[in-house]
Amino acid sequence: MKNTKVLAGYLPDERPSPIKLLLYALQQVIVMFPATVAVALITGFQVSTTIFASGLATLCFILVTGKKIPLYYGSSFAYLTAIFSLVTAQGSAEQIASWQATGILPAELISIAQFGIIMSGLVSIAAGILVRISGRAIVEKILPPAVTGSVAMIIGLSLAGTALADAAPKADTVGVLGSGWVWIISLVTLFATILFSKYLKGFLGQLPLLLGALAGCAAAGILYAVGGDDYNMFRSIPEAAITSSLWSWGPIAVPAFTLPKFSLAAVAAIMPIAIATIPESTAHIYQLDIYVNDVAEKKGRKMPYSLADMLDRNLIGDGIADMISGLVGGPAGTNYGENISTMAITRVFSIPVLVAAAIIAMVISFFTPLIKVIYGIPLAVIGGLEVYLFGAIAAQGIAIMIDKKVDMFSAKNIAVIATIMVIGIGGQYAFGGNIPFFGLNVPCIAAAAIFGIILNLILSIGEKKEAAKE
Repeated sequence: MKNTKVLAGYLPDERPSPIKLLLYALQQVIVMFPATVAVALITGFQVSTTIFASGLATLCFILVTGKKIPLYYGSSFAYLTAIFSLVTAQGSAEQIASWQATGILPAELISIAQFGIIMSGLVSIAAGILVRISGRAIVEKILPPAVTGSVAMIIGLSLAGTALADAAPKADTVGVLGSGWVWIISLVTLFATILFSKYLKGFLGQLPLLLGALAGCAAAGILYAVGGDDYNMFRSIPEAAITSSLWSWGPIAVPAFTLPKFSLAAVAAIMPIAIATIPESTAHIYQLDIYVNDVAEKKGRKMPYSLADMLDRNLIGDGIADMISGLVGGPAGTNYGENISTMAITRVFSIPVLVAAAIIAMVISFFTPLIKVIYGIPLAVIGGLEVYLFGAIAAQGIAIMIDKKVDMFSAKNIAVIATIMVIGIGGQYAFGGNIPFFGLNVPCIAAAAIFGIILNLILSIGEKKEAAKE
């Protein structure tokens, strides 16, 4: 009898056993946590509220999409500049001084930003409704694989600097520790994760990022035990970021929820940025479609539905998730490439896993010690994981173009891909992520996506007539 080896993995409708589900979910939380918390710390939003909002928005997204699309919602860096400009313009001198002193935005300024975040969700919802009415063809025309694949690539590659900066943080961010030893910890994490991903089989083979993070933390612990405080890489979250709450008792603290406040200035500053997240979200759904179908094929199953055909639900769900996050006081966000990379690496696309991850995030937001533990993971460990994850995001962009058989000898495709890549990556390294344009600071990914979309549409004029003649 011929033995066939079935590839380990879980499709969206499959549920692992309780212990496996918990560990897979914890892995998803760990890869989501750094960026989501970083957005809160940078913008001055409440950390616990932001974590709660990410979990709640994820649950709402999964329900809205009929429990068919495995995506995790987290805070987006695309909105940072818009929020900075808004609160600087709307805040009084006393409020700005308070923000600078404590690292936390006054509740009134968060409320103003919330209104813009809620309204930004309407952009994604409108895009989803357009797709539902006109069909996927309209998206294929506006966002062909040459655009979505390139956008996915620059999302990953533009974060390369962040990954290396986290892998070797400056000495003043980790006490008096020299940078040489920081590299040891980040490389231990990176190599452990890669080796676990390649050589571990079965259940353990689906936990490479969690095991890699544990290996990095163990290495950092050994270094700390040998060298003492001078070699301590474990972090402590700023006290101001966790002391604000509606009510607290011992280790339990209810996140500081706030209500939105009407502001046309917030709408003007934040709502347009949502346009930039549409190509990103579209690229993510195409990435998922490729990898989920691959797992289904290797397991001898056929997916009962196409994820790519659910783009309308994805965009509508993304918009509703923005509105839910904004309603409780969280930043605007998007579905996370880090979590998609985790699913692609581990082949675990189970919806129940993401539901569990969302619930874990919400529980963590109420327990100050848990926030401290996860935030305390050394930045070098996070950086080691990011080198792998962010590179995987870029690789998935290449996979989109290969899967869709993009003609790389087409003058149009080369022009579109080339300009998106240079604007997206060049904007990150030349201008720090925001390209100055007639007095505006345009996020480089948004600029690259919009330019690529416009260029593709211009170069597509007359293509049908030429094809007909041929």
